[in-house]
Amino acid sequence: MSARRPIPGEGERSKPVTVSAIRNAKGGEPLVCLTAYTTPVAQALDASCDLLLVGDSLGMVVYGLDSTIPVTLDMMIAHGAAVVRGAKHALVVVDLPFGAYQESPAQAFRNAARILAETGCGAVKLEGGAVMAETINFLTQRGVPVLAHVGLQPQSVNALGGYAARGKQAAEAEAIVADARAVTDAGAFAVVIEGVVAPLAARITSTIRVPTIGIGASAECDGQILVTDDMMGVTFGHVPKFVRRYADVGGSMKAAAEAYAADVRARRFPGEEHLYGAPKPKVAAG
Repeated sequence: MSARRPIPGEGERSKPVTVSAIRNAKGGEPLVCLTAYTTPVAQALDASCDLLLVGDSLGMVVYGLDSTIPVTLDMMIAHGAAVVRGAKHALVVVDLPFGAYQESPAQAFRNAARILAETGCGAVKLEGGAVMAETINFLTQRGVPVLAHVGLQPQSVNALGGYAARGKQAAEAEAIVADARAVTDAGAFAVVIEGVVAPLAARITSTIRVPTIGIGASAECDGQILVTDDMMGVTFGHVPKFVRRYADVGGSMKAAAEAYAADVRARRFPGEEHLYGAPKPKVAAG
């Protein structure tokens, strides 16, 4: 396997990663990608990541919604701007939410241009394969970098009938390969492959000329992405099969809250050292 072209900023992490650097990373060291929705989280992840995605998954992770469908453009812009303020190295990509781009290429451009202008992010992401190729071409020809998304598409979950893995049947697999080729030919600089059987993701990766970023896909993809809250153990309830828990932040938060509550109820907090204007303890005479 050929060596990857260096990502700008490696060894000098203050420099930002560019869209071109991501596009040129095909076939080398895997790209490291995570989601981020707030400034502090972006600051914590920035040095380790090549790409931070402000995903519409924030609807469920941050707002407790049942799906990504109710997420609005204003929500994406607010969180996108927050992440950009915290990211100095990683490329920040912001999702176009459901209903913000499907109507027409012109609608997609208006909303993508607003995201770029109001957040300062480097690119947008949209879901859809061949059906969105015209829109992707329209955007990229007008200076809007696009990260494509094929396979399982959460914004289409109502039409798809759930979150089951895609590509198990030959016809569906061929359609997903065609989708990946179409969005690549349309000008996408990379393609997220979500929730497909591993052999299919590996096949797509070897087929298209731009990097693939897997989530519930294959280790052979050119990069990987996870929802940070899933990976950190902040989300509760169902954990997708493809998630590896790297920390138990949620458990630590619960334990800290319990300890705080116990100290407050026992009047152990605040202590003298936490108070303003508290009398200094007297020193006993020698």
